[in-house]
Order: sequence, then C-alpha cells, then structure tokens
Amino acid sequence: MLPAGLPFPDIGTDLFSFDIGGVTFALRWYALAYIFGILIGWRICSSAISRPALWTSAGPPLDRTQIEDLLTWIIIGVIAGGRLGFVLFYQPAYYLANPLEILMVWQGGMSFHGGFAGVVIAALLFCLRQNASLLSTGDLLALATPPGLFLGRLANFTNNELWGRPTDVPWAVIFPGEVAQACPGVSGLCARHPSQLYEAVLEGLILGILLIYLAWGRGWLKMPGALAGVFLTGYGLARSFVEMFRQPDQQFVTADNPIGHALHFGEWGLTMGQLLSMPMALVGLALIVFARRERGRTAPPRRAAM
Repeated sequence: MLPAGLPFPDIGTDLFSFDIGGVTFALRWYALAYIFGILIGWRICSSAISRPALWTSAGPPLDRTQIEDLLTWIIIGVIAGGRLGFVLFYQPAYYLANPLEILMVWQGGMSFHGGFAGVVIAALLFCLRQNASLLSTGDLLALATPPGLFLGRLANFTNNELWGRPTDVPWAVIFPGEVAQACPGVSGLCARHPSQLYEAVLEGLILGILLIYLAWGRGWLKMPGALAGVFLTGYGLARSFVEMFRQPDQQFVTADNPIGHALHFGEWGLTMGQLLSMPMALVGLALIVFARRERGRTAPPRRAAM
C-alpha cells in the first residue's frame, strides 16, 4: 500500500468555455501553451538576430521578416509531424483500421518526436528556398523550442495525462480517473510520479537556460550547429531519463513486458520514448563536435608573443 500523496490540482482542461447556438467554444490550456510557446520562441529569435555581435562575420541567418515567414512553416510542421508521428510510432494498427481519425487532432494524440521531424523538414525546405544557413537556423530554433516544451509539459499536467508510474516519493501526485488509479498491488489511493513536471524542468527550464547562456554568454552562435547539437543532446538525455518514471505506453505492455518496452530482451529494453530520443542525443553530440572543429579550422591563427 502506497501512502497518500499530494492531491491533484484539478483546474480543468479549459481556461474558459461558452456555448453559442449549441456549439461549445473553449480555450484550452494546451492550446494556450502552444500559442505562448510560439510567441516566446519568436521573441527569443528576434532578440538574437538583432545582435550581430553574437554571430559570425556572415551575420544572422534570417532577418525579422524571414523569421515571421518561417513561423508559419514551423506551425504546419509541428501539427502535421506531431500527429503523423503519434499515428506511426504509437498506434499504427488502430489508425490503419480507422484512417479518418488521423485528421481528428482535437481528440488528442501528438508526438514530440514526430513534431520535431516535421520542424526539421519544414526548416530544411524553408532554408533551401531562402538560401539561408541550415545550421544557424537550427541554432535559432534550438533557442526558441524550450519555452514551448516547458509550457506544453505543464499543460500535460493540468490535462491529467502522461503521468508517471506509481511511487511513494513525498511529492507523488494522486491523479484522478479510473485509469490513473488502476495500480496493480496498490490498495487505496494510488500516487504517481508527476513525470510531466520532471520533463518541464529538464527539457524546458534547465535546457532553455543553458542554451541562452551559451548563446549570449559564451558566443556559441559563432559556431553554426553547436546550439542545435546541445538541444538535441539535452533533450535526448532528459527524455530518456524521465522515461524511467513515466507510465509505460499501454499498447506495449504485455504479461512478459510489464514495463512497456518497445524493444526488449528479457528484462532489459528501451521504451519508445528512449528508442526515439537516444539517437537524437548521438546526433547532437556529433553536431557539437563538428561545429567546434569547424570553428577551430576557420579561426584566424594566433600571433606569436613578442
């Protein structure tokens, strides 16, 4: 029996809602997280390109108008990629049998990794069209992404979704609902890891502060691709770590695989989140190494002391 945890702050999924002619209109916390995440990210990018000293002699990769145009491409990439990623990575059999439901985004079901792939494709096409540096644009997007991740994970928490595994830690939360309370071997209330908040802090707050420090305080925007590498590595490691506390994806749970590993050999395995995040970390490390070597190769030689 797990001791009682902290009560869930049930503030609902909507900031407000009203009916007009039998149709309900609502502003949901999740939508608000997207809106403010995009606005904050746009503001960070605008601030970065307004400081030429942060960049190489070539200057920022985009101007203010191009950033506003890129924003439209990114929104499309996030929505289309996030939805298709969820369909392909997590419930392909269900959506193969119900293809029309793929378009029903309002019913929920988005994947960060799919959204990330959508953003990469959108940014690549945009940079090719604008003849802009893909690596430096990637650095801008890396700076812009953590606020959205932070707010999105907070929205996951308020929406009572993506909670963690049962635990007896002092900060465990008693999430409401029959599914959240279905904890085998637990009598009474079941408390769980607030894994959404773990991700908000690691992927959003800490990673975001680190990226801003490296860009403004350490001059890393002068190494195209370096900040993008830090983001990929940081997110990949943070997500892989938090997966150890998240409730496993139900479609992967079986009698011989209670942890819900998407890839497993006996008791060892990787969840789908880890399977998708660890390659991100490796690509990120490779980008950092490449960016630093390029900076060293192109840097002017130091003069000998007289």
